[in-house]
Amino acid sequence: MGNGIQRNEGRMKIKILKESSSELKIELEGEDHTFCNALQKVLLEDDTVEMAGYDLPHPLISNPIVHVRTKGQRKPETALRDAAEKLQKKGKEFRKSFERALKAWQKK
Repeated sequence: MGNGIQRNEGRMKIKILKESSSELKIELEGEDHTFCNALQKVLLEDDTVEMAGYDLPHPLISNPIVHVRTKGQRKPETALRDAAEKLQKKGKEFRKSFERALKAWQKK
């Protein structure tokens, strides 16, 4: 992984801006505060993450920049991957709970 590499992970395009053993900075094309805020929250729940944040310089014409720094126990890529998996799991749990609640409401 080098500076400026783009990856197409599903529909989301990710551009790596900075990478080291404890720091990662990426640009997320087409995302906004909604996704980045949730990602930041999950990253900050990780004890191995020293700092996680994002910047959206202009909400209409720019992509968010996500910055992750770990305490050195593991790579920031691993922390980011784990956070994405946790978000996906939470989304699935929400969907199941919502569908159960909707069915229960419709029976009334």
